[in-house]
Amino acid sequence: MKLSIIGAAALLPVSQALSLTSYGGGRPYQIIHEAERRANALQEFVTWDEHSLFIRGERAMMFSGEVHPFRLPVPSLYLDVFEKIKAMGFNLVSFYVDWALLEGKQGEFRADGIFDLEPFFDAAKKAGVYLLARPGPYINAEVSGGGFPGHLQRLQGVLRSSAPDFLNATDNYMAKICRIIAEQQITNGGPVVLFQPENEYSSGYKIPFPNGPYMQYVINQARTAGISVPMINNDVGPSGNYAPGKGVGSVDIYGHDSYPLGFDCGNPTVWPPNNLPTYFHDRHVRQSPFTPCSIVEFQGGAFDPWGGWGFEKCSALVNHEFARVLYKNNFAAGVSIFSIYMIYGGTNWGNIGHPGGYTSYDYGAAIRENRVIDREKYSEIKLEAQFMKVSPGYITASVGPASTSQYSDNAGITITPLTGNKTGNFFIARQADYTATGTVSYTLKLPTSNGTLTIPQRGGALSLHGRDSKIHLTDYPVGDYTLLYTTAEVFTWKKNAGKTVLILYGGPDELHEFAINTNSPAAAKVMRFQGSSISSHAESLFTIVQWQTGPKRQFVELGDLAIHLLDRNSAYNYWVPVLPGPNSSQFGTSLMNPQAVIINGGYLVRSASISGETLSLRADFNVSTPLEVISAPSGVTKLSVNGKSVKYTTTPSGTWLAKPDIILPALSIPDLSKLSWYKIGSLPEIHPSYDDSKWPAASDRATNKPEAHHNISNATISADMTPVSLRGSDYGFYTGTLLFRGRFTASGKERDFKVWTSGGTGYASSVWLNDRFLGSFKGNDATENANSTYELPNLGAGKTYTLTVVVDSMGLNENFNPGFDDMKVPRGIFDYALSAPDGSPTDITGWKITGNLGGQDYADRFRGPLNEGGFFFERQGYHYPAPPVDTSFSGGSPYDGVARAGIIYYTAKLPLSLPADRYDVPLSFVFANATHEQHGDYRAILYVNGFQFGKYVSNIGPQTEFPVPEGILNYNGDNWIGLAVWSLDDTGAKVPGFALKAGTPVQSSRSRVTFVNGPSFSERQGAY
Repeated sequence: MKLSIIGAAALLPVSQALSLTSYGGGRPYQIIHEAERRANALQEFVTWDEHSLFIRGERAMMFSGEVHPFRLPVPSLYLDVFEKIKAMGFNLVSFYVDWALLEGKQGEFRADGIFDLEPFFDAAKKAGVYLLARPGPYINAEVSGGGFPGHLQRLQGVLRSSAPDFLNATDNYMAKICRIIAEQQITNGGPVVLFQPENEYSSGYKIPFPNGPYMQYVINQARTAGISVPMINNDVGPSGNYAPGKGVGSVDIYGHDSYPLGFDCGNPTVWPPNNLPTYFHDRHVRQSPFTPCSIVEFQGGAFDPWGGWGFEKCSALVNHEFARVLYKNNFAAGVSIFSIYMIYGGTNWGNIGHPGGYTSYDYGAAIRENRVIDREKYSEIKLEAQFMKVSPGYITASVGPASTSQYSDNAGITITPLTGNKTGNFFIARQADYTATGTVSYTLKLPTSNGTLTIPQRGGALSLHGRDSKIHLTDYPVGDYTLLYTTAEVFTWKKNAGKTVLILYGGPDELHEFAINTNSPAAAKVMRFQGSSISSHAESLFTIVQWQTGPKRQFVELGDLAIHLLDRNSAYNYWVPVLPGPNSSQFGTSLMNPQAVIINGGYLVRSASISGETLSLRADFNVSTPLEVISAPSGVTKLSVNGKSVKYTTTPSGTWLAKPDIILPALSIPDLSKLSWYKIGSLPEIHPSYDDSKWPAASDRATNKPEAHHNISNATISADMTPVSLRGSDYGFYTGTLLFRGRFTASGKERDFKVWTSGGTGYASSVWLNDRFLGSFKGNDATENANSTYELPNLGAGKTYTLTVVVDSMGLNENFNPGFDDMKVPRGIFDYALSAPDGSPTDITGWKITGNLGGQDYADRFRGPLNEGGFFFERQGYHYPAPPVDTSFSGGSPYDGVARAGIIYYTAKLPLSLPADRYDVPLSFVFANATHEQHGDYRAILYVNGFQFGKYVSNIGPQTEFPVPEGILNYNGDNWIGLAVWSLDDTGAKVPGFALKAGTPVQSSRSRVTFVNGPSFSERQGAY
């Protein structure tokens, strides 16, 4: 392997790398294309060619999903998520790192406690899953600022550009996070095999684009810190930006993203016509023919905004049918690095989300926010990933042109061929109109080693249901046998104990047929079968079997080949846990078709291992059910499930059938309304005697004004609207609620107060004059900033008044479009005026501002820089466990309601006693739907043991249920929950219902969960 020019350029400073742009007689330099595997000359553990990656020399299809560790602040649960992903058949997980959580104050990098990535890396290794690291510096990810920390709002230079102040601001973070990742590369025994610089850097507004020097700067930051694995990018679409050979800033492996259905969760059955991307292969061949076809983000769900439809609708939009049609369409393009965004979404706890989304980041993903795996999409993707794992011939197969006539008699069906070299041929069929919902019949005309055959050969017709896709195979190797063809799909196959087991499945009530090539007439004979719909016909060296799918398993045995015939719903219940490889590695004996066991039954089978004569399984159960070992390895005669010996019987088909001891608990969940609740007013700022002398004075006049760039896409803001800046970021307040106090001496003529506030989509604001409520902007699902006018009472001339303005910040805007600097749109007050009929102005002076205590010197180092806002109870730390309820609070419940506009904080001790040592019990806090007429409009913030885990907005929605994981909740001990209720109406508000809800318990073999024991209440120094 030779040192490529791009590999050398990646090690140079930008100034030197630029000198390489004319390498080779004035032409842009190109990566050297060898016929053999390529590497970047920094390591040889991960190499690649035009077909795929090689991991430690083994060619591999990388099947991946996206997981964000920062959206699950319980490190001991990482392994649970990884094991559920590994059980699907995946071998890779992609992850972002959120800069804003690690460098809340510029120059102060902290990656400890719940932000330490080492437990995430350890869990990946323990589960046997490789990692694609994506630390940004920009990540988008529907997080506040797109991952940019708030202090970047003060920069003069354009973000995501070559502006020196921006580049300098990234240096500390990138040096330290990349060093952490570098230590976890495969070269050091870790799980990281790929690295992505930047994120979807695919356009530019009034900045150079493509911006090779900037991309190269990011690459150099990573390389300097020790990153040696291949660089892969994620172009927002297949446009070829920064593909190998395109000059400075080029990556090693070109990749792109795709979200073909969009995000209209309100219409989940509507698939837009012409949105099926059938051009991926052609684009790949033109743009990056010497690297694997790579989709770094492909739609696995959808985000949902404030006022949206809820993630169940998003799950229905991107459902199991989507996975069948769209993912198999990607396979028809020959993709061999394939990552689904998201596979597990998690939670936007502690203000980490952007204004376009709410607390949940469930995303409608295959694994729910509460880690439950009951969505059909999970099982469908498992069928596809497990098939790819036993089909290495797919990786090097040649993609042919799609046809509606060459391979089928029905022009309504499109079939794309992928032709292997004696390693199997793959014919991916779908309806020509991918949106169609009806069923069509067809026969196949497939080339095989026995000539072109019309299939089914034994008569009848195949059927393809609407929004379905199938992978038909010819000349497909199965151990010592070859499938001459199969219309049914392969789930998996294994050769164990001298016997080969093949699992075939089809949709409901479908006719299917397969033919097996054998090496002798005796081996071609059907020895035994089970199933009334099976018919067979033996030729000299192959046997044809035809059957009708149904809910009952059917079975065919030819020689030492056992074929299990299933319908799809039955196949969902099968698992293929990988046996450990050398040194008990959970990565297995290989990446493609490793030694494994086939299991039928159970909610989840996490792992399998062998010790002596015992096969040990770790499995989860949510109902009482048998467990069947379909293919047991040689030499084992005993079975253990979750550490207990289990007896089994051997069935006529040779499988082991066991009945594990499954006992599901009767749970006792506390009634929250019966807890001892306490309350404290959280708006002392409106009281006449309130002392704001400790508040920061709003005196900044030299702020960076984002309007100076003239690039902000959603508002025009004059630099001199207010005498002093009333923008949170100018004072180090980047998260949560902001409060402002300003004083004026009245002339007696003032009639109204006008104020222009900004908090991001879904925000609200309220205004008081002294202790008199003037009104609220209640927010909606579209408004990011708003002008509000409030009528004043008659004011006494010469009297001094105080205005208090509360602005709820919903997070900082993302910065998706480089050049617009949307992330710099401030939170706070843009403009204000006291108006008199004669137009005479009244000055407001002595402005004070506060947000979270300490601002960028945030008080809660354990829960991070974004968890708290500026409400009084937050500044005091009363949301921590064990607040001083006996001395600072009074009795009062959120169920009683608030009599007037304002903010009240309620807290209660919540004892739990749940059998978490044996069961995984998902818990959620649920708000009853509130109506304006009956309950008033209000916002509520949920705190659990000091962690903000919910923001409920009654007049916008949609979220009413807030999952909180074990580890944040102590399942065996005392918890402190808090609920801040902000009434937006002068008539007050009432929480009509607030309950703790348990999901279905699962008898689980997961590792024990460690309680994230954060600091309890103590008086905060300097709190006001």
